[in-house]
Amino acid sequence: MNAVISLDRLRFLFNRMRERLWVRPLLICVLSIVAAFGARLADGLGLSDLFPEVSVESVQSLLSIMASSMLVIATFALSSMVSAYASAAATATPRSFPLVLADDGSKNALSTFIGAFIFSIVALVATKNHYFGTAGVFVLFLITALVFAAVVVTFVRWSDGIARLGRLGSTIDKVETACAAALSRRRRAPTLCARRRAGQVEGQAVHTRSIGYVQHVDVSALQAWAEQHQAWVVVEAQPGTFVTPDRPLALINTEQGEPPQGSTDAIVGAFAIHGDRVFEDDPRFGLVVLSEIAGRALSPAVNDPGTAIDTIGTLVRLFSIWIGPDPDGASAEPEFDRVYIAELVAADLFDDAFGAIARDGAGSVEVGVRLQKALLALARMGGDEVRKAARSHSLLAMKRAELALQLDEDRERLRAVAAESEWSSAPAH
Repeated sequence: MNAVISLDRLRFLFNRMRERLWVRPLLICVLSIVAAFGARLADGLGLSDLFPEVSVESVQSLLSIMASSMLVIATFALSSMVSAYASAAATATPRSFPLVLADDGSKNALSTFIGAFIFSIVALVATKNHYFGTAGVFVLFLITALVFAAVVVTFVRWSDGIARLGRLGSTIDKVETACAAALSRRRRAPTLCARRRAGQVEGQAVHTRSIGYVQHVDVSALQAWAEQHQAWVVVEAQPGTFVTPDRPLALINTEQGEPPQGSTDAIVGAFAIHGDRVFEDDPRFGLVVLSEIAGRALSPAVNDPGTAIDTIGTLVRLFSIWIGPDPDGASAEPEFDRVYIAELVAADLFDDAFGAIARDGAGSVEVGVRLQKALLALARMGGDEVRKAARSHSLLAMKRAELALQLDEDRERLRAVAAESEWSSAPAH
């Protein structure tokens, strides 16, 4: 079981490290230094006669050009990325910043430019000190040519990506991709491979001294603790929950009905708590961010209902993942039979996605029409729980629009669209 715990926690930590801007450039720098000194290995193979002789001066000239230009390009790349990050925070929402920062294309470009600079400096110093023989100089020339080609290809590809990085449409696509991945994972494991929790339960509460959002729950660690103490653990704080010392992380029940002996630090340690929410294990966060983007677009300062309408379409695509047919990989039997976790509630998902849009877009008939059509489509695709949530938001949006719209013609147009849903004649189940 320890191996399972390690893999689960390592997955979470690895994905957090991938989001850091400095990790990939550091790895490429180390690889560049190894490549620069690795050319010396060719001198020890005794194959100098088989390699053509390459002038050291020509290699030094090429390395000098690369060293002088790569630092400038790397600085330009970093400044362009910073501008894109600021644009994403200003035009979309600051909550989308981690996704823009984690853009693989920009990190690959920055890593390539910095790695080429480090490689050229190290190789240039080595050639100046006659570190390479005939074979080593030839191999170094080949490596330099490959690095130069990689720089050219990376720059051409990156120049197309940086033009879109930080733009509103690109940011929405990144949020949609992250939210879709989180929804798909949760769809395959609605209870994180634990038993389904139903209703209110009693038990010994486990608290934490930390204040922040739950980013990840290591269910395998909870299962290991429960097996060791012959107990059951009911998770109270799922990923995305804001916890304080007065709010329990979990409830514990034992077979004997008595409080378990020993420390509960392992249970607290299974919850990763930090100051910000993350997209990976928190599908609701992606819906909240998209709703924020639409709300900003509907603000009087921006007045961009088209973005809000596009965002509503994005939300419908995401909900289709959640309310679609069960995936083939879904497991009927829980992997962790001593841990209980509640499933996500459709009403909460609808509140995250459509509540702010209905409020901020109440005065726009175009947004209201699109919202009513989206809720109708989701009601037709989903089951009773989804239909009930869609009905509730449709009626609430209509009430807001009735108060905000000034023209009777706009109200009648919206009523006609809402009437198609047949809420008044089709009771919610």
